[in-house]
Amino acid sequence: MPISVLLLDDHAVVRDGLQALLAGEPDIRVVASFGAAAEALDFAEKSPPDVAILDIALPGMDGIEAARRFHDLSPETHTLMLSMHADPEHVYQAFSAGATGYVLKESAGDEVVAAVRSVSAGKRYLSEKIPVRSLDEYARTRGTDRPLDRLSQRELQVLKLIVEGSTSNEVAAALGISSKSVDTYRSRLMLKLGVEDLTRLVKFAIRHGITSA
Repeated sequence: MPISVLLLDDHAVVRDGLQALLAGEPDIRVVASFGAAAEALDFAEKSPPDVAILDIALPGMDGIEAARRFHDLSPETHTLMLSMHADPEHVYQAFSAGATGYVLKESAGDEVVAAVRSVSAGKRYLSEKIPVRSLDEYARTRGTDRPLDRLSQRELQVLKLIVEGSTSNEVAAALGISSKSVDTYRSRLMLKLGVEDLTRLVKFAIRHGITSA
């Protein structure tokens, strides 16, 4: 099946350009296009796309907050941030909010197709013009925030139930979501916290204060 994509940008010309670009790819299909976050979130909650491309500088609810909302309302959707800002703080905030990819607007034409394919597979994508080394260094020196502070409330709920030994079906029943959504949350938790498997995820959570008590 083609990768389903939702576009969210308050500039119609940007949305039209992205739609035209993606329309030429046989494995990608734009299913919705919005200029306001509330409308996009409402659509995604009912019909989750595989990927949501978000403008970071939306009026009202900005792209960072929209990414957080997508995380909770449409957990199966991977978010790709589109931005004119290349500074480490904006990139750090985007990934902390749950974005899986970050593409600069100046290179979107060259990179957005590759980015959509990458994030739809759950792989992080960072614009080639942003040095990974400088971003990693910034993340290490930015502050003393706990790794779990990067997680949304729903992600923390899922993580606690996993630590308690609950299966995907049991977590789904407890939180009123699908087991597929639980699996998606688990994959995103591992990606976000930099762990490779479920055992390491549980050990990481316990080491940082999540207990089964």
